[in-house]
Amino acid sequence: MKKLYLLDAYALIFRAHFAFIRNPRINSKGLNTSAIFGFVNSLLEVLNKEKPTHIAVVFDVAGRNVREKIYEEYKANRDETPEDIRLAVPYIHKILEAMNIPALGVEGYEADDVIGTLAKKAEKAGFQTYMVTPDKDYAQLVSENIFMWKPGRSGNPSEVWDVEKVKEKFDVERPEQVIDILGLWGDSVDNIPGIPGIGEKTSKKLVKQYGSVEGLIEHAEELKGKQKENVINFAEQGLMSKELATIILDVPVELDEKALVYEDPDNDKVIEVFSELEFRTLLKKVVKDEDASLVPTASTPSEEDNGQMSLFGEQQETVEELPDEFKSLENAKELNYTLVEDEKGLKKALKSLSKYKEICFDTETSSLDELDTTLLGIALSGAKNEAWYIAVPQEFNARMIFRKALQKFFSNEKITWIAHNVKFDLKVLKREKITVQGQLFDTMIAHYLLEPEQRHNMDVLSETYLNYKPVSIETLIGPKGKNQKSMADLQPSEIKDYACEDADVTFQLFQLFKDRVDDSYLEKLFYEVEMPLVRVLMEMEMEGINLDVEALGEFSEELNTELIDLQQRIIDAAGVEFNVDSPKQLGDVLFETMNLSEKAKKTKTGQYKTDEATLVKLQGKHPIIDDILEYRQMKKLKSTYVDALPKLVNPKTGRIHTTYFQTVAATGRLSSNHPNLQNIPIRSTRGKEIRKAFKARSTDYKIMAADYSQIELRIIAALSGDKGMIEAFKSGQDIHAATAAKVFDVPLEEVSREQRSKAKMVNFGIIYGISAFGLSQRLGISRTEAKEIIDNYFEKYSRIKEYMDESIEFARKHEYVETILKRRRYLPKINAGNGMERGFAERNAINAPIQGSAADVIKIAMINVQERMKKEALKSKLLLQVHDELVFDVHKDEVDLMRTLAKEEMERAVQLEVPLEVEEGVADNWLDAH
Repeated sequence: MKKLYLLDAYALIFRAHFAFIRNPRINSKGLNTSAIFGFVNSLLEVLNKEKPTHIAVVFDVAGRNVREKIYEEYKANRDETPEDIRLAVPYIHKILEAMNIPALGVEGYEADDVIGTLAKKAEKAGFQTYMVTPDKDYAQLVSENIFMWKPGRSGNPSEVWDVEKVKEKFDVERPEQVIDILGLWGDSVDNIPGIPGIGEKTSKKLVKQYGSVEGLIEHAEELKGKQKENVINFAEQGLMSKELATIILDVPVELDEKALVYEDPDNDKVIEVFSELEFRTLLKKVVKDEDASLVPTASTPSEEDNGQMSLFGEQQETVEELPDEFKSLENAKELNYTLVEDEKGLKKALKSLSKYKEICFDTETSSLDELDTTLLGIALSGAKNEAWYIAVPQEFNARMIFRKALQKFFSNEKITWIAHNVKFDLKVLKREKITVQGQLFDTMIAHYLLEPEQRHNMDVLSETYLNYKPVSIETLIGPKGKNQKSMADLQPSEIKDYACEDADVTFQLFQLFKDRVDDSYLEKLFYEVEMPLVRVLMEMEMEGINLDVEALGEFSEELNTELIDLQQRIIDAAGVEFNVDSPKQLGDVLFETMNLSEKAKKTKTGQYKTDEATLVKLQGKHPIIDDILEYRQMKKLKSTYVDALPKLVNPKTGRIHTTYFQTVAATGRLSSNHPNLQNIPIRSTRGKEIRKAFKARSTDYKIMAADYSQIELRIIAALSGDKGMIEAFKSGQDIHAATAAKVFDVPLEEVSREQRSKAKMVNFGIIYGISAFGLSQRLGISRTEAKEIIDNYFEKYSRIKEYMDESIEFARKHEYVETILKRRRYLPKINAGNGMERGFAERNAINAPIQGSAADVIKIAMINVQERMKKEALKSKLLLQVHDELVFDVHKDEVDLMRTLAKEEMERAVQLEVPLEVEEGVADNWLDAH
């Protein structure tokens, strides 16, 4: 890959100068070398870490530039260039010449214009271009193959901004909108006026709302007060400011690839200029000759002149004397990281590690696909600031020797094995026939239990708890995108520090989290539920489930035919040709051509709203609305499931492998991803066809689904202690019919279907704190009737109402609620002054213990079911967990046994006053088994 690095000379020079402003570097001739030293440091970081194939440094050229013709006052506020910088620039040109790096500039244009033009030309020529600058304005140029490379500050490493990073930083939909933000915001340094009263925060908000400066001006009448007045009065100024902020992309400069190729420096010239500047340490970094040294000059101190050296030269070049902007975090501590590449080193490392009872491990792989990746190495740490990186050989015989040694090492049951997202590492090792025995400790899950609402990423935790920012993987393999390298492209020596640091940091996080887990309410939940569950999920994920790809293909064709017919029916009903998939065109047809509503609302971009909620309100006004809703549902079903699922079948196993996450939902429920098998629709006829495509692995197997019956209602009955509801469950009554009989005051046998339906809605709605208004909306009844139903419900089930009030009161006092296993959901807004925030927290205070307890129950059931299946050495396999349901591949000889086993273990997962009930079904596919 051709990698071009374009350095913004003056941006880096000014940054370096002011970084040393309190402690400038002065050589023996009295020259302030701060700016030169800092600039060269940044240059060397690019050369040594990023390995560019092409490079150039771009300067502003003195003289009147094109923006001054647009606005005379452009950059009029800038102070005169400091004398020290003016003296430094010629030396920087000398250094660039000595290092064979071209210096570019075009009269009448600024460096960012030259860099922008070259970057766009390079993109077309197949380059990845990195614009090296601390200047935010360059963000407007970022694209798939053009990146900002921002030098690190205050001890933090350098950052690469790709498209997603720019979108995140500026809260925009695309990088070009940075121009609009700068145009509205203005720039006091460059004297770009912007629009008065609009600062950074407001400019981002307005661009997000209206898309551009032009869009804002067009919708100025929607604004209020002074802001409206300013946008109208200073519209032309805003447009001019946008023009000033726009980097020019047609500068008369050619992309001379040959001239930009990075070549080795001219060592003699480097020695000459570095001798004059007295850059001893930097010389060692540029000239790769151990004997290279500065050439003494009339004013250059000799190596023996200790008195002079104490004031100038070498002492100031040590890392300790650098300002924070040029410090690397890896220098902040003493590290003992060791690379292991041969059998002798492996034995030594494992022997050294065997003295520890708690060891952190972290695998390095060729990809993040656990089922199709290659193990490259394992980092191991048993003490702070100490780690080994064991590079696993790729040659077969050597790999088998390593594997055998590691199998024995990881089989030690007396060791607590630590990792961050340990399930990934377990799956990688299992593919290598390495099984990790002993207690597990996942720092990601530990933090999730301690702080469920926070982020659990290792880098974030390191910064938060250790005040240390780890090296990002992008520094090794480049930014995300099609040109990102794989870890397999790197040498073990390049991976070592990164891998060891991960293991070291995770071990230190373990030391912090272990005491908090061991000495708290979380001990049982963590060690007896979440950690054993990791192994269960690992095996489920690796097992996967069979998918009838052919059946889904046929179903896709059927849907496509239906969609074409339905699309034509919509167009015929509208009476005009239009693109049904275009929200804008659809809005124009519905509200202008057909005039279905005089109160049609518009989006922030000015087009009519045609979202589902809007269309549902229009149902009954014209048959076209029902057709549009059906069309969208079919389209989503086809794209999200019918066409997408077959593409996710693993080519090696021929099965679908979802990934379960234990650290996403604050309630404790598992989440499923890639694909999400928990959201497959089952209520519609078409949705059922998707579940039907999940089938048994072979003719020797059946699919079995075991589902908890009304588990959340049983839990609220048990937690509240309501005698009426408990008795209904114990006697085996239809709980919804029993509720209807109480609420509507009729004999159980006389409960109508409509009354049961209403009671069912109340039963489940109560768990989520449903209001009279919400119930009236769902049932299509008046708010008065809905309130009457709820009041009757609480009168008959009075303990449930008391329990709900007690839950809210407990939350107000403690700012958290708990499940039956003491899993906590923190509710800091429960005492908020804002009624909406407080109401949301109150609903969670009721719901979280119920949902969370249901999650606890099924997790225990999964552990117990799996353990018993292994104990009895069954052929059947646990495949999926979907909400309150478990799905199995059951061998035909084990059907009766598995029915009994699953029902027994699921129903006795926890002991409640209300009995748990499980219904199971067996069939050739998931739909029929459910």
